[in-house]
Amino acid sequence: MNHRKFKILEIILTGILLGSVLILSLFIYQMKLFTETPRASTGKTTTFIITPGQSLNQVAANLKNQGLITNQSKFKFYVRYKRAATKLMAGEYQLSASKTPTQILEQLLKGKVKLYRLTIPEGLNMNEIAKLVEKSNFCADNTFLSLCKNLNFIKTLAVDSHSLEGYLYPDTYFFPKQTSCRQIIKKMVNTFHKIYTPKWEKRTKKLGFSINEIVTLASIIEKETGDASERPLISSVFHNRLKKNMRLESDPTVIYGYKDFTGRIRKKKFAADNPIQYLSTQGTSPGTHCKSGRNGP
Repeated sequence: MNHRKFKILEIILTGILLGSVLILSLFIYQMKLFTETPRASTGKTTTFIITPGQSLNQVAANLKNQGLITNQSKFKFYVRYKRAATKLMAGEYQLSASKTPTQILEQLLKGKVKLYRLTIPEGLNMNEIAKLVEKSNFCADNTFLSLCKNLNFIKTLAVDSHSLEGYLYPDTYFFPKQTSCRQIIKKMVNTFHKIYTPKWEKRTKKLGFSINEIVTLASIIEKETGDASERPLISSVFHNRLKKNMRLESDPTVIYGYKDFTGRIRKKKFAADNPIQYLSTQGTSPGTHCKSGRNGP
């Protein structure tokens, strides 16, 4: 190769290199402009949903279709550059076109989803809680109740009982829209465990009760009155009856055997053969029985 041809080749290679650098610089500039520029200077909040298992392609397409980003391909490239393609969290988000793609991605990665309030008042039994959960559009009440009676599931929650009656702690909770029945129940029971401290457990054992027995007794006391100020007196009466090996004679316990309970305890309920009888009617000490004379929780 003579000197002239070498010079020509050198010029061509230099041109290719400079062209590549120019193209790369332009691409970097465009990506920087894309990621740092919102689609609009102002914009109302839009509900954006990522369903479990949804692909990056679909997420990017939905963002573009809902007017939240300007370019689907650039967003996909940016997400992959950030190694976040598999880290987008499912849920319901409140996004705006006034946010940059960088800010939108940050929200999707942190799982800053819209939360829905679920308030469980004191005094509700398991059936009533299940209906409230269904009314709040989280899951069907029959699915909720089935899990609350599933022995294998109950065991995973560190509860020594045949059901979760009394362990679904009343409180105000906030859950994403896609929260499952299992997750809701687990949160309620975990809250119970946090409230029921080792100090309370020690006190329970000192009284001669198991945790399940004291929870059962607490449920009966709670159903006896809607006035919290009366509960200490009712508790005292029941404890004295147990010490004397007497029946509790607590009328509200009959409601636990009826799915169609409407809020009024009628005389025929006492005469009927209640299918549920959780409280023992045999025993000689408070720690081994809770005589109710009724069918209880």
